[in-house]
Amino acid sequence: MTNFTDSFIAHLLPKSNKEQLVKDHLLKTAKRAKQFCTKKTKWSDWAYVCGLLHDVGKFSVEFQKRIRGAKFQVDHSTAGAQLANREYSNEIGKILAYIIAGHHAGLPDWTSDSESCLKERLKKSIKDYSAYKTEIHENKTELHIDDLPFMPLKDAKNPGFSVSFFIRMLYSCLVDADFLDTESFMTPKKTDMRKNFPELEDMKTKFDKAMEELHNKHPDEKINITRTEIFEQCLRVANNSTGLFSLTVPTGGGKTLSSMAFAINHAKRNHQERIIYVIPYTSIIEQNANVFRESMGKDAVLEHHSNFDPKDKKWNVEDKDSEDNMFSLGAENWDAPLIVTTNVQFFESLFSCRSSRCRKLHNIMNSVVILDEAQMLPVNMLRPCLEALRELVEHYNTSIVLCTATQPALSISDSFINGLENVIEIIPEPEILYNELKRVDVTKLNELKEIPNEELAEYLKKRRQVLCVVNTRKQARELYKLLGESEENYHLSALMCPVHRKEVLDDIRKKLEHKKPCRVISTQLIEAGVDIDFPVVYRAMAGIDSIAQAAGRCNRENKLKSHGEVLVFMPEEGIPPGHIRQTAQSAETVFRHHDDVLSLESIKEFFKDLYWTKGEALDQKRILEKIEEGCGKIKFSFRDISKDFRIIEDDTTSIIIPYGKDGEEFIEKLRESNHPSRELSREAQKFSVNVRFYEFNKLIENGLIIDFHNKRYWILTKIDAYNSKTGLQSDTDLFDPKTIV
Repeated sequence: MTNFTDSFIAHLLPKSNKEQLVKDHLLKTAKRAKQFCTKKTKWSDWAYVCGLLHDVGKFSVEFQKRIRGAKFQVDHSTAGAQLANREYSNEIGKILAYIIAGHHAGLPDWTSDSESCLKERLKKSIKDYSAYKTEIHENKTELHIDDLPFMPLKDAKNPGFSVSFFIRMLYSCLVDADFLDTESFMTPKKTDMRKNFPELEDMKTKFDKAMEELHNKHPDEKINITRTEIFEQCLRVANNSTGLFSLTVPTGGGKTLSSMAFAINHAKRNHQERIIYVIPYTSIIEQNANVFRESMGKDAVLEHHSNFDPKDKKWNVEDKDSEDNMFSLGAENWDAPLIVTTNVQFFESLFSCRSSRCRKLHNIMNSVVILDEAQMLPVNMLRPCLEALRELVEHYNTSIVLCTATQPALSISDSFINGLENVIEIIPEPEILYNELKRVDVTKLNELKEIPNEELAEYLKKRRQVLCVVNTRKQARELYKLLGESEENYHLSALMCPVHRKEVLDDIRKKLEHKKPCRVISTQLIEAGVDIDFPVVYRAMAGIDSIAQAAGRCNRENKLKSHGEVLVFMPEEGIPPGHIRQTAQSAETVFRHHDDVLSLESIKEFFKDLYWTKGEALDQKRILEKIEEGCGKIKFSFRDISKDFRIIEDDTTSIIIPYGKDGEEFIEKLRESNHPSRELSREAQKFSVNVRFYEFNKLIENGLIIDFHNKRYWILTKIDAYNSKTGLQSDTDLFDPKTIV
């Protein structure tokens, strides 16, 4: 050990032989981790200790040999975990041990069949790292169980969940601090790139000016008077302290901008650092993000989702040949004033065990989170999602806004005992607002008796401009065929790649704007906030929330002389099993009891019935039960929980489509790349269609796809299998030789 006493190094730059001492790295990481918590929580000392101990294993002779070129591996993260477990009391030691042991490979399970579980690692024989005693001992912060400034085991409604959530937040502080300190030493140019986002205060100034101009454009129109009243009410309630809020505004009421007005003013009032805008689907993110860019500037919005390419020329990124820029780096840890992301990215990160997904979590603290279309929260994961929201509000200085046109019954009640407490409704009388903004009438077609596709198609042919939303890809394809291919008829489904769908939607908008004939058959993907306006909408029977979303595409701008028509029908194939059938059954109850199925009373009854019938299925994978089981002795299964918490079940495979010239050029770029970058993988999403595993296997059997880069990517090789109107020919059509010409 004497060979290294003067230079225990944590990182080495080979070309320059520049060294970072372990002691310096530990102290800088500890201070940075503590800084993440100081303004937000009462437990910054915990983060400091995690940073101070995480790499003490690098004080071993073996690690010093390895970093200088020896060809063997050294487990350096277990050392800090064992040290924390020895130095601190049982509960504190274990909490710290999870975090330190997992700072590279991810939070471990307490016990499993693998030697990587925490129980085994705490017993593992490791290399001598005792030199830490002379290097950092004088900087160690002592913690005692009796005088902790914050201990999540005490007075928690669900103590197991609170402790496991606390561990993830501490873990986030450590891994982000570790990444950032390492980056500042190894690649300081990246650190400089991270400083380019504007300040929230500057964004607010631009936003206020843009809103003033917007409200002055047509001040006397009735719809704008109502929108202004909603906007001003949001400003009034923004003066409240942090908490849970509900914004119930019917489609057409301007809730996107009003919710942002609430958030940006509420953040200033409570000294919160960022706004996180969470949207159900990637298909509508660009639309909302562009609304915010128009009012706050092009560099004000960080999008984080699978379809966003931060190297796209429209962002004017200076170094387009580099993977790294302020957008791609900001997506790593959400260190930006405004993030626009998805339910999948937001909630799956909160239950993840991986360092790459968890490092952003501490930046959710001290933020305003807007859940747009809150009724789209996954019902089978609803209870864990609500528990996470409750935890953020109660312990992490976060405000949550449940923003929707059809407020689900998420508040606690006799029929929903697991609901959220103390939710403040921003609009005091949403029933009055609903009546003022009512733009459609919903009627039952054929008294909800099953209607054959041929008959339904005849109804649609008689309409000049009409949207028909169905539950399955199969019915969408069949109805489109019955309408017949023409420049007046369109098909939309997820069997069309995103670039293709965007082209079709742009064409549809032009037809509608110029009053030309336009008939569209679509699956549910068109419902979630897509900005499109039809005079008539047909909707296959589904949940009231889905019917309301379809109605949001009808008379959206309130330009008709009378109300728009929404006709609900029962498809000849019935309702597909699973979630859609369950929601449809709850909707049938509402249809029996209410003339106006979109009224707030109807919506309330729908969700009450739905949540009551779901029962234990609101936590289908028993996430909360598994977490509470591990609470008593701090024995959690972080990896099992991470694997179980999936908003979208991963039972599909992406197929890249050579769609258009851009698609062909992308595939050529992918073919020529020796090591596809992160950004290239992200770009692939724009040309991808997801298929079920059985469909994927059929594609292989029929020789329609090949793999690139050791099965990392799958490419459609026969473009004739991709129809220019309906996309990838799936199900039986895909393998019918007549369809591949």
